[in-house]
Amino acid sequence: MYIGNNKDNNDNFNNMTHSTNNIYTVFDKIKDRHAKEIYLKQQAKVIWFTGLSGSGKTTLASLLEKKLFELNYFCQILDGDNVRSGINKNLKFTEADRLENIRRIAEVSKLFMNCGIILICAFISPTNEMRNMAKEIIGEGDFLEVFVDTPLEICEQRDPKGLYKKARTGEIKNFTGISSPFEVPDKPFLVVKNDNPDVDKTVRTMLLKILPEIRFDPTLNI
Repeated sequence: MYIGNNKDNNDNFNNMTHSTNNIYTVFDKIKDRHAKEIYLKQQAKVIWFTGLSGSGKTTLASLLEKKLFELNYFCQILDGDNVRSGINKNLKFTEADRLENIRRIAEVSKLFMNCGIILICAFISPTNEMRNMAKEIIGEGDFLEVFVDTPLEICEQRDPKGLYKKARTGEIKNFTGISSPFEVPDKPFLVVKNDNPDVDKTVRTMLLKILPEIRFDPTLNI
């Protein structure tokens, strides 16, 4: 098999490097995000739910996805169950692994968003450091942080997985809200008080705030 001489190979390499500043040349060939947003008729964003375990993040995320789907928006939910059973199943719950968990989620979210898809993420992400890292990866203008503000005592009463009980007895270490702190977001896009039994009203409130951010505007960046 002929592969050419060294001069031929060097010339080809030099031509390639001078023709683009991006060594990952595949990104120059695929359709860009805006073309896909036009196709889907929506503006891609990452809606990032944060809050204590049992605060209702995944429940609200699922209800929001259902409402948006009914309005013809194309979404994808990421939460602890579908992420830690797959791409992050090798991670534990140490501080370093929890940070890496959020980093990977943010990178995956960015890939989805670049396909024009609206991401709905539901993760405790307990520290401002974690959430700021995710915001930096995704982009500040595309990161809609929703703080699900549910009192600890209500989260413990719900305790759907029995995690608080195990944390109180010491069976689970470094549990957020018990033996590990939760930092309230500095400037969230939206604060949701989820101690109200009228969940439908809560979802309507979220929709009123979120819809202007994802509504398609064909005049942008054309």
